[in-house]
Amino acid sequence: MKISLDWLSEYVELPDPTEQLIEVLPMLGLEVEEEQDSEIPRLDQVVVGEVIEKSPHPEADRLSVCKVEVGLSEPAQIVCGASNFKAGDRVPVALPGASLPGGFKIKKSKLRGVESQGMMCSAKELELGDDDAGLYVLSDRPSVGTPIGEVFSKSRTLELEITANRGDCLSHIGVAREVAAYYDKALRLPEVSTSATATAEVSEGCLLSELRIETEKCPYYTLWSVQGVKIGPSPAWLAERIESIGLRPINNVVDVTNFVLHETGQPLHAFDLAKIKGKSIIVREANEGEKITTLDEQQRTLDSGMMVIADRENPLVVAGIMGSVDAEVDEDTTEIVLESAWFHPGSVRATARALGLHTDSSQRFSRDVDPANVEYAARRAIDLITRIAGGNCSQEFVSLGSPPRSQRSIEITASFVSERCGFEVSEEDLLLKWRRLGFEAREGTPMIVEVPSFRSEVDRPIDLVEEFLRLRGTSDLQSPEFLSPSLHRDNEASHDLCVKAADNLVGQGYQEVCSYSLRSSEELSKWFPNLAPTDLALGNPLTADHTHVRSSLLPGLAEVLAHNQRNLNDLDRVFETGRVFLPGPKGNLELIAISWMHALGTSRRDWKQTDSADFFTLKNSLERVAHATGLSLPRDLWLPYEDATTPWQAGYSAHSGEVRRSKSEISMGVLDLNLTKSYDLKGSVLAVEILIDPILLNKRKKTKIFRKFSAFPPAIKDLSVVVAASEPAETVRQRIESVALTALGKEMQLDPVRIFDQFTGKGLPENMKSIACTLRMRAPDRTLGEKEVNSAFEKILLGIEQDTPYELRK
Repeated sequence: MKISLDWLSEYVELPDPTEQLIEVLPMLGLEVEEEQDSEIPRLDQVVVGEVIEKSPHPEADRLSVCKVEVGLSEPAQIVCGASNFKAGDRVPVALPGASLPGGFKIKKSKLRGVESQGMMCSAKELELGDDDAGLYVLSDRPSVGTPIGEVFSKSRTLELEITANRGDCLSHIGVAREVAAYYDKALRLPEVSTSATATAEVSEGCLLSELRIETEKCPYYTLWSVQGVKIGPSPAWLAERIESIGLRPINNVVDVTNFVLHETGQPLHAFDLAKIKGKSIIVREANEGEKITTLDEQQRTLDSGMMVIADRENPLVVAGIMGSVDAEVDEDTTEIVLESAWFHPGSVRATARALGLHTDSSQRFSRDVDPANVEYAARRAIDLITRIAGGNCSQEFVSLGSPPRSQRSIEITASFVSERCGFEVSEEDLLLKWRRLGFEAREGTPMIVEVPSFRSEVDRPIDLVEEFLRLRGTSDLQSPEFLSPSLHRDNEASHDLCVKAADNLVGQGYQEVCSYSLRSSEELSKWFPNLAPTDLALGNPLTADHTHVRSSLLPGLAEVLAHNQRNLNDLDRVFETGRVFLPGPKGNLELIAISWMHALGTSRRDWKQTDSADFFTLKNSLERVAHATGLSLPRDLWLPYEDATTPWQAGYSAHSGEVRRSKSEISMGVLDLNLTKSYDLKGSVLAVEILIDPILLNKRKKTKIFRKFSAFPPAIKDLSVVVAASEPAETVRQRIESVALTALGKEMQLDPVRIFDQFTGKGLPENMKSIACTLRMRAPDRTLGEKEVNSAFEKILLGIEQDTPYELRK
C-alpha cells in the first residue's frame, strides 16, 4: 500500500527529519518496501497565469485567442486549443524562452495568422500528472506570476507491506494512528458536518424506491442520496492527493470515493441514480452464469456463491470489488446514491480470487474493515462531494442491519504481562501504552481493556502483551540466562523414511530437487489420462498453472531434467520425496512418494565411458534404498506395463504391488517416449516411483534382533529345474527357497537362494526353459560335513519333485 507523507502529515505531526519514520514503521509491524521521492521538473519561465479574456480565433473554430495576466507589465496574448477553461481561471503558462519536459522549447509564434506569446499548459505537458485532455486549472488560485515550481512541492511516498491481520492500517488514518501512538502525538481526524439521520425504510428524500438485502453476507448496509451534483474535474489538491499514491483522477465524485477509501480505509461506491432500473437496489447473491461488465471493460461470469449489488434487472457491482459500466458516474450525472457497507471478508476474498480481480476495495474488505467506520466514511465523502461537486444531501439515509461487532473487553494483569515479557512492568506504563493505541484501559485487578472495533485481531490477553511491546520496544532488553526444559518427541515415521531415502540416493549420485506440489490440469491429463481431473482440483486456485494437487512426483522431475538439458548442465540424475494424492472411491488418498530419474543420452563427455543403465540398474538402486530405509518391498511379482494410459513405456517397465491393497506400490523402468519427447528430453529416461500409504509406516514393527554371522564356510550346491517359459523366474526362486527352508528345518541355515542362469533352446521341450539356482547352506557352530550336506540336498531335491510342478534337470 502506498502512503503519501504530505497526506499523512494532515492527521499527525511527523518526526523531523522524516527518515526517523522509515526506521520506526517496521518496528510497529509496517514494513517499508520502497521509498519514492517525486520532484517536479525544473520549469524556468513557467508561471501562474490568469485568463482575462477568451475569444474565438478568427481563422480556426477549435482555437481561441486569450489575454492572460502573467505578472508582467502587460497581459500576454496566447492562442490555445483547449476548451476546459474560462475567463478568470488560473493556469500554468510557459513564457517564451521556457523549456518544457522532453526538450520542447517555447517561443513567440503565429498560429493561423495570430501571434501567440507563450503556451498555456496541461498537467501532462509539465509532467505534473497524466491528464492531457485540457489545461491544468489551478483551483487553489495561487498568486499570478508565481513560478510554478513554488506552487508544487516535493512529494514523498512510502510503499508499505501490510500483514493480513492489520487491515486497519490500509489507510492514511490507520497509519497515522500507529505513528501517533508511538510518538505520543495527537491524532487529527477530519471533522464531518453532514447531519443526515438514519432510517430503516426508503423515504421520499432518499431518491430510491426500494432497498433490500437478500444475503447474510452483508449484515450492514447504508445508502446516501445527493441531488444536484455537477460532475467535472477534481480540484488540484484532490487530484494531487490521488496522483501521489499512483491513481489516475477520473472526476470529482469518483475521486472523492477513492480519496476517502485511502484516507479512512472504508471502500465506497457511487451510483448514477438515472441508470438504476426501477430505482431499486438489491443486495443479493448472483445467479449462476450471470454476467457483468466491470469498469475495466471486461465481461465476467458470476456464480451463485458471489455477492452483487443489483437493480431490478442487472447486477451493478460485484460487491466489495468493482462496479459495472451500467451505473458509473459520468459527466451527465446529476443525482447519485452513495453506498457504504460492511461485507463478509471471506465472501469478498473468495470472489476476488475466483474472478482474478483484486482491487483496492477488495483488499480492504477481505481483510475486514471497521464496522464503526462505515457511517463516518460516508459522511466524510458527502461533505467533500457537496463542497466540490455541489448538490444537497438528503436529510435521511437508509441503514439496514447493524455493525457485526463492537469493542470487546479483555481482562489482564500486570503480572501476566511481566511473566511473558521477562521483565517487570508497571500497571501505569501498561495503561499508558494501551490508551495511546486507542484502547480504553481501566486500572484494577484485573485491568479491563476495551479494544475498539478497528482492531479485530486483538482478542486475547497475549495480544495485549504484543501491543504493549510494539510501543515499548525490545531493543534495550537484556538476554538473561534461563533454563528451558525440552520435550523430546520422535519424528513422524514418514519424515524419517524420506530422510533415509534422500541420504541413500545422494550417496548413489542423485541430486535432490523440490518441485511445486500444485500442478496444472493440462499436465495431469497428459501424464495420467485415466484420472478424473476434478478429483484433484482445488476449489480456489491461486494461478492458472497451479490448479490441482499432484498425483505423482514424476512430472516435476522431468521438468527439472529438461530445464537442465536446455541450459547445458550435466545434471542427469535427480530424485524427490514428498506427498502425492491418488483419487479413490472414498476420496483422495494421501501417499508418501519417493521417486528418482536417470536421463540417458545426455551430451556429457567423460574421459572414461561408463556402463549404460538399464532396468536392472534401477532394481539394484531400489534394493539399496529399501535396505537403507528398512522398507519391505511388495511381495507381488513384477508385472510389465502394457497400458498406454500410464506414463510408462509398454514392454520396458514394470510394477509390483498395489497401494490400495498392499499399502505400497513400486513402478520402474523407461518413461513413455512420447512424454519425454514433449519435454525435449534427449534419449530415454529411466525412473522409479515408490508409493507408500502412511498407515504402513505407523504399524508397530517387530523388534529386530541381531543374529551373529557364522564364522564357518557355507556348503554350496547348484540345481536346475525345467519350468514353463511363461513362469516368472522370481516365482521359481521363491518356491525353491520355501522347499529348501522346510527341508533344512532348524538344523541348518539357508542364505537367500540366487538365480545364476536361464536357458532356452536345444535340449528342452518347446515353450519350456531352464532356471539354475545356487543354494548356500551353513551351520552356526561348525563346518558342515559332506555326508550331512548331501543328505540335506537330497531332501531338497525330493521336496522339489513332490511339492512343485518343476522337473529337475539332470
